[in-house]
Amino acid sequence: MTELAFACTEVRADRHAAGPTLLFRLRITGPEHVRVHALALRCQLRIEPAGREYTPAESKRLTGLFGERERWATTLNPVQFAEVSTMVPGFTGEMDVELAVPCTYDLEIAAARYFRALDDGEVPLRLLFSGTAFSGPAGFQVTPVPWDREATVRLPVRVWREMIEQHFPGCGWLRLPGDLMDELLAFRERRALPSWEATVCALLEAADSQEEAGAAGVREIAEGVR
Repeated sequence: MTELAFACTEVRADRHAAGPTLLFRLRITGPEHVRVHALALRCQLRIEPAGREYTPAESKRLTGLFGERERWATTLNPVQFAEVSTMVPGFTGEMDVELAVPCTYDLEIAAARYFRALDDGEVPLRLLFSGTAFSGPAGFQVTPVPWDREATVRLPVRVWREMIEQHFPGCGWLRLPGDLMDELLAFRERRALPSWEATVCALLEAADSQEEAGAAGVREIAEGVR
């Protein structure tokens, strides 16, 4: 079996990608005397939220993912971030390669919600490797990459925010069912609203008005009882 070791030396945003993409620079080390002809590599990336501290504001935003702060000793579990594959060209001894990881800003995804909740600092990530190595000093051998191959890296929150801002400047992203989108479109057309932003604002204003009316009704009932 070809023994391979992995390290992540850098993570940065790909400024030329069509969508939000992070580039993880991997250093792959193998036996000096063994030629690796090619490496079909798979990588699973996980967020390890227990590996950093959180401000009170961040903790509040993370309640939806992990529950109240008092429960975090049992609920602060790893969060699946991504799973990607790549082909590594041939090398002998050591090789640096960039692993492209497409990212989503869909807030239905736990990893995106986690990143959005953070103000600053770094996010602890663990990279778990598997795959198939094609190697051999003489002849040709096919060996698996064991599942215990892994590496860690800390992703600056600043890098994530700059990447998202490049593709979605000043905006968020929300996925809705098709039938609900049809109702929103009909509402927008009835009100002749110029944009989706104006549509959502109109709905929020209507909800606020209903809450105020409900509160006024409760007060009237209470006064009548007294």
